[in-house]
Amino acid sequence: MELALAVKTMIVVNMALCGAVPTTSLNQDEHSKAQDYLSQFFSDVGVSAPSSVHRSSLDSFQDTLRKMQEYFGLEVSGQLDSNTMEVMARPRCGFTDVTRYGHFDGRPKWDKTVVTYRITQYTPDLNQSDVDATIAKALKLYSDIIPLDFKHIQSGTADIMIMFKAQDHGDFAPFDGEGGVLAHAFSPGEGNGGDTHFDEDESWTLTSAGANLFLVAAHEFGHALGLAHSQVQTALMFPTYQYVNTEGYMLPDDDRQGVQAIYGVRASSQPTIRPPPNPQPTKQPRPEPDPEPTSEPLPDRCNRNLIFDAATSIQRSLYFFKDKHFWKRSSSWDGISTKKIQSVWPGISRVDAAYEYKKHNTVIFFEGDHYWGIRGNTVLPGYPKPLSNFGLPPSVTKVDAAVYVSVTGRTLLFAQDRYWSYNERRGRMDGGYPKSIRRGLPGIGSRVDAAFENRGSLYFSYGSRQTEYHYQRRRAILTLLNYEWMDCN
Repeated sequence: MELALAVKTMIVVNMALCGAVPTTSLNQDEHSKAQDYLSQFFSDVGVSAPSSVHRSSLDSFQDTLRKMQEYFGLEVSGQLDSNTMEVMARPRCGFTDVTRYGHFDGRPKWDKTVVTYRITQYTPDLNQSDVDATIAKALKLYSDIIPLDFKHIQSGTADIMIMFKAQDHGDFAPFDGEGGVLAHAFSPGEGNGGDTHFDEDESWTLTSAGANLFLVAAHEFGHALGLAHSQVQTALMFPTYQYVNTEGYMLPDDDRQGVQAIYGVRASSQPTIRPPPNPQPTKQPRPEPDPEPTSEPLPDRCNRNLIFDAATSIQRSLYFFKDKHFWKRSSSWDGISTKKIQSVWPGISRVDAAYEYKKHNTVIFFEGDHYWGIRGNTVLPGYPKPLSNFGLPPSVTKVDAAVYVSVTGRTLLFAQDRYWSYNERRGRMDGGYPKSIRRGLPGIGSRVDAAFENRGSLYFSYGSRQTEYHYQRRRAILTLLNYEWMDCN
């Protein structure tokens, strides 16, 4: 049986865990389940047929566990504690989370403008008309924004064959009863390509109870169109299932950009209607004022004079901030993605300085006279807070740059021509500060616009130039231009 690239969606029973349970306190069954989870979702299997999804990881258990903890924004301890087990128990999709891109390797796609679908077996949980309407609504999320139309057919073989079936249903990926695997789908291709199957043993609803058919179907159709998983927690293609209000639901920005990168952007279907000319106007119309600009222009990342507002590492990727946007340079490939800051972190319009404190899995963003605590795409409760909470004097109304130095456990905070050293473990400033930048860090000048750590070296930017710096030796290694991080020719 010819199999397309497989994507299986698994929904795992939620477990109520509280407190921190270290690895050594777990019984053999729990440890075995964790090994199965890591083997299935965090082994570097790429995209494969169902029969090979369970290949053992080449990494050690702890290394793979750290990879999983980092992916989900947990404390990266390599220990199988209760928080990690809780994430493993969340409803989720069964496709591996180790993927180089937001698309499958080779970017499989439908090379046609009309994709047919057929529902061969319905669920008794919902009226057939409700299922038809919900499936159409989920597909419309995509057809509204890409030049692809979907056609429901009642007989014959469709591009996307849809069915509700329990247990073994003929594709070598049997469902496992209520509370286990929820659904799975195949990426575009011949044979099973695009086919989407739902586990009939689940309770299918159109509400927050049970499994919401619209949300699960929309996620699966993303796979059926060629989307892999996303690390953006608010994205539809994030691995774990979470109910959200479906009234007026639209594809989040991350999913929209991903599917449009495959198929392009759908042109408006509404024709432009021009009024008939008036051959004898009675009076000269008043000229319209120039429209206000709707958005701030995107900065040119390949400008040799590029100046960063801030820079930091976040979960092994580098983030560079400029005006209201940021560039993300992934650790796993050389591509650069661009997004608006508010599209990922609502309520934050600009970032003056930023740093990552990995021990607490937290990123701090500074904006004006306050700062934010961030975890993933979520602003932590109790923020923003004033700069005085860091122990900075009232005269400091803006932090120019910040960087966590892993070898010392200190965060350096820069303002004007001075800098402070903040002890993260004790939560207070070190004595003897502020110091002059020129004297305390010889070789980088007297001002810093942005700073970050990468592979053991510190990088200090001022203007369009930056210095790679060996902190322990207090020695400049080399000078480069900011734009050299932007993969420009």
